[in-house]
Amino acid sequence: MTGHILLALILGGAIGAVAGYLGSLMLTKRMALMGGALGHLTLPGVALALLYDFDVSLGAILFLAFGVTIIWYLEQKTRLHLEALTAVVFSGSLATAFLFLPQEETDIALLGDISQISLTTTVMAVVISLCLYAAIKSIYSELILAGISPDLAHSNGVNLKRNNILYLVCISITVALGVRIVGGLMTAALLAVPACTAKNISGSLKSYVWVSIAAGALSCVVGILIYAFFGLPVGPMIIIASVVLFLISVFKPVQF
Repeated sequence: MTGHILLALILGGAIGAVAGYLGSLMLTKRMALMGGALGHLTLPGVALALLYDFDVSLGAILFLAFGVTIIWYLEQKTRLHLEALTAVVFSGSLATAFLFLPQEETDIALLGDISQISLTTTVMAVVISLCLYAAIKSIYSELILAGISPDLAHSNGVNLKRNNILYLVCISITVALGVRIVGGLMTAALLAVPACTAKNISGSLKSYVWVSIAAGALSCVVGILIYAFFGLPVGPMIIIASVVLFLISVFKPVQF
């Protein structure tokens, strides 16, 4: 196994684990498709990164920040729901991406690419993933309560607006990291499928969280190994591995 693949496995495992962790909250908050919308928002940033040869995750997070700011502004100015505004903005983002995206770089933007991973990139991804985990862990129980009953959470002194903003920021950063390994089209699956797998086989909230983390990390590791040995596109292989784990949880359920 080459050093490059080892770095990719570490990076993928870290991103997959934190994506699974944050995804476990997306199901309770009924936001399973939000990752896909945010993934589309990253595409113009990825296109510019490929066009001007800088880091795709940096391009993704910059355009995500821009897109989320626009959505927030429009929410203040209109009576439309967040989901409707997100659909409008990510449709515009997708069109803009294909306007600027170099034809030969389309696969990288849509399906992911780990060929340019470096030690610096890997260390940064691991550190950011740990920070995201710590940030959400501090408010995880409050987010779960808010997902079950916002009124009950509010009556217990939970700052719903602050928590939702923090969670959205963490999801956005995770999506920006995930674009590197699965591309802009499949980030929703990176977040949602491990949580669905965990929900099928978990008997408690604690096991649900840890199985989500493990399923996310394992699917990334398996997908990267398939890429390394067979040369198949890394993004689709990660998602296929994740879906296979989900199907196993459906047809061979084992309670944890």
